Amino acid sequence: MPFAYFKRLNKAQQRIYYRSDGIRSIYLPETRLDYLLEALENVLKCDQTKEVESVCQRILDQLTAALNVAAVRVEIYAARPHGRWGELHGLYTQAEKRDLARIEVWMRTARRRQIVAFRTFLRTLLHELCHHLDYELLKLPESFHTEGFYQRESSLLNQLALQNQTIV
Repeated sequence: MPFAYFKRLNKAQQRIYYRSDGIRSIYLPETRLDYLLEALENVLKCDQTKEVESVCQRILDQLTAALNVAAVRVEIYAARPHGRWGELHGLYTQAEKRDLARIEVWMRTARRRQIVAFRTFLRTLLHELCHHLDYELLKLPESFHTEGFYQRESSLLNQLALQNQTIV
């Protein structure tokens, strides 16, 4: 069942939406990231923004290489932007000309400024990576939040959990 915003899409976008919704997983070749995931958990707890960014970049470099897609640049920020609309957890920006695509993730909650839980942070990073994979791997002209999209995100997290014992 399509999400409510589906009705606002034009016919071409609706076809993309259905195509996206039909893809439920992304196969991740064996990718051992135990040491990087453990490092991410540690630097996240220590509130080290630049170190978190460095580890996230290494994780994304390995994942994009394993999936044979274009690299993506990550930027990590402190407290999440917020407004009446809620909090922004992450943001994906497509590549332009010679620039790499960009993933931005915030590591602190907006109001209380608490460090986000490791699994939540990792899920946000993978969520933004899934937007990148929609364009680069699946060759979708647009990246919509569909049930299939969220299942692809979960499939990546579950595969990482199976391949790497550090995710609980």
